Amino acid sequence: MRLEPRERASPLLMLGASAGAAVLALLLCAIPLLWAGAPVLEAYQVMAQGAFGSRFAIAETLSRATPLVLTGLAATVAFRAKLWNIGAEGQLYLGALAATALGSGALDLPGWALLPLILAAGALAGGLWMLGPTLLKTRLGVDEVVTTLLLNFVVLLFVSMMLEGPMKDPMGMGWPQSAPILDAAALPKLIPRTRIHAGLVIAVVAAILVWLMTTRTTWGFEMRATGANPSAARFAGMPVGRVMLRVGLISGALAGLAGVGEVAGLKGYLTQDLSPGYGYAGIVVAMLAQLHALGVLLAALFVAAVFVGADSMSRAIGVSSYIANLVVATSLLTVLLSGIVLRYRVRWR
Repeated sequence: MRLEPRERASPLLMLGASAGAAVLALLLCAIPLLWAGAPVLEAYQVMAQGAFGSRFAIAETLSRATPLVLTGLAATVAFRAKLWNIGAEGQLYLGALAATALGSGALDLPGWALLPLILAAGALAGGLWMLGPTLLKTRLGVDEVVTTLLLNFVVLLFVSMMLEGPMKDPMGMGWPQSAPILDAAALPKLIPRTRIHAGLVIAVVAAILVWLMTTRTTWGFEMRATGANPSAARFAGMPVGRVMLRVGLISGALAGLAGVGEVAGLKGYLTQDLSPGYGYAGIVVAMLAQLHALGVLLAALFVAAVFVGADSMSRAIGVSSYIANLVVATSLLTVLLSGIVLRYRVRWR
């Protein structure tokens, strides 16, 4: 037996590898479930019902998937160019902060003007925040994994300072939260009496646009070429530095849009616990999708279903809802393992 490198992996093989990684993660996570004395088949059945078993469950899964699509796209765009953006969590919070600052009464504009403005402000805030680590990487060779990761904590501390200071809601009874978003700045609900909002449409459109950009445009070709071999791309005359800056802006902007959606479409105001880790989960989503923009939609739906279903499983069977974190973390490991299948084929002789 020997491993032979593949020239390219077919879309069907990529889909099968991602699905196999998800199934393998669920099988591996059955071990701690058994250890806890829980019936595995019943646990996973309850998880599926909790995520898709009713109108309310589907609505919750889709609302949870919305920010995951955008943070997954942020990671996908950056990772394609070998720009390791681990800072989507901070970029999400900055996007939410910018949207709250403009949408909670600072501007007296009608909804048709205010809503696009806060979307643009959130995207711009996230994109500009990613410019710093990108410049440090391209100009000084500083590892962007370290800078983007550490800047997450800087943003969280800054948001905490703003919520305890100038942006604190005077009617919030002392809680560290901002003033609510105006109705004119709120994203409309897609289905009445559910939490599904127009951010889902924005996320789907963003996935299609990113797919078109990466596969049908010169920008996408330059991005892929820079990620594959920056020296060869530079020798071919491509502006590698500008490509990386462009990638950083787009990646940060997508994460910033996720923050806008959470405050303007879901919660209505900014708090320190706005995100339960969407920025980090977006990395898992991107890897499960094999860095394919349209695959991010399915991967985000899977991760969201795990989180929503785990809450139902916890209530019905008594298993900790932290099993969702275990499934997501294991999925990341199994999808990295599935990369061997995508890169090599087995030859028997």
